[in-house]
Amino acid sequence: MITVQQIVYARHPERWHALATALGLVAPFPPAADWAEFDGGGVLAVHREIDDHADGTADLHLLVDDLEAAERAVAGRDVVRSVMEGVGEVLTVRAASGVQVTVSAGAKATSGDLLMQPIWFQEDVAEARGILEALGLRADIVADRGGWVEMHADGGGCVGVHAALEPSIGLGFLARGDLDALAARLVDASFAASVVDEAYARTIRVTDPDAWINGIQDDLYGYHREGSTAFSQPLLG
Repeated sequence: MITVQQIVYARHPERWHALATALGLVAPFPPAADWAEFDGGGVLAVHREIDDHADGTADLHLLVDDLEAAERAVAGRDVVRSVMEGVGEVLTVRAASGVQVTVSAGAKATSGDLLMQPIWFQEDVAEARGILEALGLRADIVADRGGWVEMHADGGGCVGVHAALEPSIGLGFLARGDLDALAARLVDASFAASVVDEAYARTIRVTDPDAWINGIQDDLYGYHREGSTAFSQPLLG
């Protein structure tokens, strides 16, 4: 099993705590100013802003069942194993672009109408996809021209890989269900939220804090599916 955890760094973490609650995410333990977690489809972690991680920046972290197996799966790539205080042993996998993905033990089954969807931006989409597939994620929606891959984890959450000249990890979410109703719920909770029609799907734009919540992509013109389509089906109830 593998679970996607995206980590957002925040100058005002309490604002992110409130947004996570309004989005329907659930904290497995009481949020603290320095670190908090919220479960949905995957895990949103909120870390107080630090010197080398400015407000609004994000990291991609993957939780796995077996760290030894994960290390074997990415053998031959640029991988460093270290110990992180409060976490334990961590693998850091570095792509040729310089983008880093961290991996630690602690996978868990998560679910919900809101999935974590961090976006991995870099020019070489195939490299990023190869790293994620080696670690256990599987492609769902793929752009015919190769500029986008949506990759899902069996424990919850997904990662979008987007072709871009400037490599980075961006924060994102993927929402099942009625986006207009979700945006209205956010407005009722005192967040500035509006629905935007993009070429590929509809998206909720949230400001303060800055967040994008993509809707499920139904229009597959220029895209195709690989493998199971189960990830894209709305939840019952």
